[in-house]
Amino acid sequence: MFFLFLFGTLVLKETWAGSHSKSYFVTIMSSPELQEPRKVVVGYVDAQQIEYFDSHSANQRVEPRAQWMHKMGQDYWQGQTRIARAETQNYRVGLETLRNYYNQSKGGVHVFQTLIGCEISSDGSFKRGILQHAYDGLDYISLDMETYTWTAAVPVALITKRKWESDGKFLKRGKAYLEEECVQWLHKHLEDGKDSLLRTDPPSARVSRHSGPDGEVSLRCRAQGFYPAEISLTWLRDGEEQLQDTEFIETRPGGDGTFQKWAAVAMAPGQEDRYSCRVQHEALAQPLSLRWEPEASSLWVIVGVTAGVLVLVTAVVAGAVILRRRNSGGKGGAYVPAADKDSAQGSDVSLTVTA
Repeated sequence: MFFLFLFGTLVLKETWAGSHSKSYFVTIMSSPELQEPRKVVVGYVDAQQIEYFDSHSANQRVEPRAQWMHKMGQDYWQGQTRIARAETQNYRVGLETLRNYYNQSKGGVHVFQTLIGCEISSDGSFKRGILQHAYDGLDYISLDMETYTWTAAVPVALITKRKWESDGKFLKRGKAYLEEECVQWLHKHLEDGKDSLLRTDPPSARVSRHSGPDGEVSLRCRAQGFYPAEISLTWLRDGEEQLQDTEFIETRPGGDGTFQKWAAVAMAPGQEDRYSCRVQHEALAQPLSLRWEPEASSLWVIVGVTAGVLVLVTAVVAGAVILRRRNSGGKGGAYVPAADKDSAQGSDVSLTVTA
C-alpha cells in the first residue's frame, strides 16, 4: 500500500505574490548492474531544489540543497532520513510487484516514479494537489483531486486502483497531507527562504530575426534572467494577438537561479514591422513592448567587422614587432600577447509504495 506518514507544524497564513508549490520527485530503478534497486528523492519549493536523498550514497541521509534549509533543526533531518530509509525497501517491493503485474523477467532496466505535491494561491490557501505514478516512462495511476478517486492510465493499474480505493483511511490520509500538511510546510519554507524564494528579478528581452532555407522569415522574442518562473510572451500583429501562429518553448532554468523563455512567430518577408512582442512579468512595473530593429542588427554587424579589422591590425603589428626583433638578433625576447580576460521541526511526507 502507498502510505503517507503525516508530520507538520501549524504556520499562520501570509500573503505572497503569485502561486507557490512544494513537490517531491521519487525515482527507483532496477538494472542488472545494480545489486538492489536505487532510490532517489528530490524535494523542491517552486523550481528550487531543497532536499536530496540517494539510497546508494555512503551515509544514506536526506541532505539540504538550499542554504536556507539549514534553518531546519536536526529533528527534521533525522525524521526525513528515517522516513526515506524506511520507504526504500517498500519502493523496492512495489517495483517488484509491478514487474510481476507486467509478467516481466528480472533482467532489464525498470523504473517506478512518483510525483507528489501541493500548490498555494497568493493568499496562502490551498490551490491544488498532485499525486501521480509512472512505470517504465509511462503514466500508471494518478489521484483525481476533484473526486479523490484513483485514475488508472493502463489496464494493469486497475489492480492497484482496487487495492488503494478499498482502504478509506488511505485516501483520507492522502487528502490531509495534500491539502493541509503540505501547505503548512510550504508556508514555513517560504518564510525561511523568503530572501531567495520571494525575490523578483525582471527579465531582459530582445527580438531577433531568422530566415529559413525556403525564404520564410520568423521573429523570436527571448526573455531571460527572470524570477519567478511565471512569465507571458505574446506576439501581436498590428496590435492583435497572434496565438495560433506563435511557437513557444516551455520556461526553463537558466542555470543561475533564474529562468528563460522564447516565443517565435512566422511571417512573410517584409512584414516584420507589423509585429511586436509583449513581455509581462511581476517584476516589471509595466509590460515591455519590443520590435525587431534592423538598425540594431546592422550595428552589431558593423561592430563585428570593426572588431575583425582591429584583430587583423593587431596581428600585423605583432608580426612586425617579432620580425624586427628577430632581425636585430632577438634581443629583448619574444612578443607574447596578453590573454583575453573575458576568455521547523519534525518530518515531512513519507512516500511508501507497494502496488
